[in-house]
Amino acid sequence: MVKLIVGLKGTGKTKTLIDMVNEAAASSAGSVICLEQGDKLRYDINYQVRLVDTSAYGISGADALGGFVCGMYASNHDITHIFIDSAIKMCGKDIDQFASFFRSAADFAEKNGIDLVVTSSITTDDVAEDLKKYL
Repeated sequence: MVKLIVGLKGTGKTKTLIDMVNEAAASSAGSVICLEQGDKLRYDINYQVRLVDTSAYGISGADALGGFVCGMYASNHDITHIFIDSAIKMCGKDIDQFASFFRSAADFAEKNGIDLVVTSSITTDDVAEDLKKYL
Protein backbone atom coordinates (compact mmCIF):
# COMPACT_ATOMS: atom_id res chain seq x y z
CA MET A 1 0.00 0.00 0.00
CA VAL A 2 1.26 3.46 -0.89
CA LYS A 3 -0.72 6.38 0.49
CA LEU A 4 -0.35 10.15 0.28
CA ILE A 5 -2.11 12.25 2.92
CA VAL A 6 -2.35 15.95 2.07
CA GLY A 7 -4.05 19.00 3.50
CA LEU A 8 -3.20 22.35 4.97
CA LYS A 9 -1.88 22.74 8.49
CA GLY A 10 -4.40 21.73 11.13
CA THR A 11 -6.40 19.29 8.99
CA GLY A 12 -5.43 16.18 10.99
CA LYS A 13 -2.76 14.66 8.76
CA THR A 14 -0.31 13.97 11.57
CA LYS A 15 -3.01 12.54 13.85
CA THR A 16 -4.05 10.16 11.07
CA LEU A 17 -0.40 9.21 10.55
CA ILE A 18 0.13 8.56 14.28
CA ASP A 19 -2.88 6.23 14.35
CA MET A 20 -1.62 4.37 11.26
CA VAL A 21 1.92 4.06 12.70
CA ASN A 22 0.67 2.64 15.98
CA GLU A 23 -1.67 0.21 14.20
CA ALA A 24 1.23 -0.99 12.04
CA ALA A 25 3.43 -1.42 15.13
CA ALA A 26 0.76 -3.61 16.72
CA SER A 27 0.22 -5.81 13.67
CA SER A 28 3.54 -5.96 11.80
CA ALA A 29 5.89 -8.92 12.13
CA GLY A 30 8.71 -6.71 10.82
CA SER A 31 10.15 -3.27 11.43
CA VAL A 32 8.12 -0.07 11.32
CA ILE A 33 9.96 3.18 10.55
CA CYS A 34 8.67 6.72 10.99
CA LEU A 35 10.62 9.71 9.66
CA GLU A 36 9.92 13.21 10.85
CA GLN A 37 11.67 16.56 10.93
CA GLY A 38 12.10 17.37 14.61
CA ASP A 39 10.85 15.33 17.54
CA LYS A 40 7.20 16.26 17.96
CA LEU A 41 5.99 12.65 17.60
CA ARG A 42 8.25 11.22 20.31
CA TYR A 43 5.49 10.72 22.88
CA ASP A 44 2.74 9.71 20.43
CA ILE A 45 4.46 6.85 18.61
CA ASN A 46 4.75 3.32 20.02
CA TYR A 47 8.22 2.68 21.47
CA GLN A 48 8.69 -0.29 19.10
CA VAL A 49 8.68 2.01 16.08
CA ARG A 50 12.02 3.32 14.84
CA LEU A 51 11.35 7.08 15.02
CA VAL A 52 13.98 9.07 13.13
CA ASP A 53 14.50 12.84 13.20
CA THR A 54 15.81 13.53 9.70
CA SER A 55 17.16 16.95 10.70
CA ALA A 56 19.74 15.16 12.88
CA TYR A 57 21.17 13.67 9.66
CA GLY A 58 21.17 16.83 7.53
CA ILE A 59 18.48 15.57 5.18
CA SER A 60 17.65 18.37 2.78
CA GLY A 61 16.09 17.86 -0.62
CA ALA A 62 14.37 15.08 -2.51
CA ASP A 63 17.54 13.21 -3.45
CA ALA A 64 18.84 13.18 0.13
CA LEU A 65 15.49 11.99 1.48
CA GLY A 66 15.23 9.28 -1.17
CA GLY A 67 18.76 8.12 -0.46
CA PHE A 68 18.05 8.08 3.27
CA VAL A 69 14.96 5.89 2.79
CA CYS A 70 16.91 3.47 0.58
CA GLY A 71 19.75 3.41 3.10
CA MET A 72 17.35 2.57 5.92
CA TYR A 73 16.07 -0.38 3.91
CA ALA A 74 19.55 -1.47 2.87
CA SER A 75 20.49 -1.77 6.53
CA ASN A 76 17.27 -3.60 7.49
CA HIS A 77 15.39 -5.74 4.97
CA ASP A 78 12.77 -6.53 7.65
CA ILE A 79 11.15 -3.11 7.19
CA THR A 80 7.46 -3.57 6.43
CA HIS A 81 6.22 0.02 6.85
CA ILE A 82 7.73 3.45 6.28
CA PHE A 83 5.86 6.54 7.42
CA ILE A 84 7.09 10.03 6.57
CA ASP A 85 5.56 13.10 8.22
CA SER A 86 5.81 16.49 6.50
CA ALA A 87 7.85 15.23 3.56
CA ILE A 88 7.52 18.50 1.68
CA LYS A 89 9.53 20.23 4.44
CA MET A 90 12.28 17.65 3.96
CA CYS A 91 12.20 18.45 0.23
CA GLY A 92 12.85 22.16 0.83
CA LYS A 93 9.15 23.06 0.52
CA ASP A 94 9.49 22.55 -3.24
CA ILE A 95 6.41 20.87 -4.73
CA ASP A 96 8.30 19.59 -7.79
CA GLN A 97 11.05 18.06 -5.63
CA PHE A 98 8.41 16.53 -3.39
CA ALA A 99 6.59 15.01 -6.38
CA SER A 100 9.88 13.61 -7.70
CA PHE A 101 10.70 12.11 -4.30
CA PHE A 102 7.23 10.60 -3.91
CA ARG A 103 7.32 8.97 -7.36
CA SER A 104 10.63 7.27 -6.66
CA ALA A 105 9.65 6.33 -3.09
CA ALA A 106 6.35 4.83 -4.29
CA ASP A 107 8.18 2.76 -6.92
CA PHE A 108 10.74 1.62 -4.35
CA ALA A 109 8.04 0.67 -1.82
CA GLU A 110 5.98 -1.25 -4.35
CA LYS A 111 9.03 -3.11 -5.68
CA ASN A 112 10.11 -4.13 -2.17
CA GLY A 113 6.68 -4.87 -0.66
CA ILE A 114 6.81 -1.99 1.82
CA ASP A 115 3.76 -0.05 2.96
CA LEU A 116 4.53 3.66 2.52
CA VAL A 117 2.51 6.52 3.97
CA VAL A 118 3.59 10.13 3.42
CA THR A 119 2.01 13.34 4.70
CA SER A 120 2.50 16.75 3.17
CA SER A 121 1.07 20.20 3.86
CA ILE A 122 -0.20 20.90 0.37
CA THR A 123 -3.67 21.05 -1.09
CA THR A 124 -5.16 18.35 -3.29
CA ASP A 125 -4.93 20.82 -6.18
CA ASP A 126 -1.15 21.02 -5.71
CA VAL A 127 -0.74 17.25 -6.09
CA ALA A 128 0.56 16.20 -9.52
CA GLU A 129 -2.08 14.39 -11.58
CA ASP A 130 -0.14 11.12 -11.68
CA LEU A 131 0.09 11.09 -7.87
CA LYS A 132 -3.61 11.64 -7.16
CA LYS A 133 -4.20 7.89 -7.33
CA TYR A 134 -2.37 7.64 -3.99
CA LEU A 135 -4.74 10.03 -2.16
